[in-house]
Amino acid sequence: MMASPETASSVGESMPVGAAPRKPRILLATSGSVAAVKFANLCHCFSEWAEVRAVATSSSLHFIDRTTIPKDVILYTDDDEWSSWKKLGDSVLHIELRKWADIMVIAPLSANTLGKIAGGLCDNLLTCIVRAWDYSKPFFVAPAMNTFMWKNPFTERHLITIDELGISLIPPVTKRLACGDYGNGAMAEPSTIYSTVRLFYESKAQQGNDDV
Repeated sequence: MMASPETASSVGESMPVGAAPRKPRILLATSGSVAAVKFANLCHCFSEWAEVRAVATSSSLHFIDRTTIPKDVILYTDDDEWSSWKKLGDSVLHIELRKWADIMVIAPLSANTLGKIAGGLCDNLLTCIVRAWDYSKPFFVAPAMNTFMWKNPFTERHLITIDELGISLIPPVTKRLACGDYGNGAMAEPSTIYSTVRLFYESKAQQGNDDV
């Protein structure tokens, strides 16, 4: 489903006494890597368990077939950041999405977007959400890039920086890459990303119950 001009809603809503716990709210994002061809699969994995909103950078749209995104998942793009705002006092999309989400996942995370996050840049919807993110909430990234880019010294520096922010790394794997090279840098499989995030969420929820 394509994004409508409406911003993410239900922020800070109250839950009736005795109501069943709501589903976790997962903000899935993709940046410009060939691995974005798997983004719809990732959305399907999460939407069976959680309430999902999706964000795609302009370059990632080259690899995404929007018709394969689950119908109950709204896909936001850079255009929605501007079209949803008309006047002073209107909600700002990247802030509303930041408030709405319980967890953020960027998969794939390209070398370019990794560098932007590490440098604090915010020139599109995705990086604006990251710049506004509440780092007390879980944040996962699954990088995808050529082996030479993955082994570049800049990548190591950037990974150290995002680790210091509290961002959790779902590391890439070694396989035949889209360019034909064989090496480390391929995005982890959607099923691995999903299971990693769900296990983390449910273990934290269980810890919370044990503390009661």
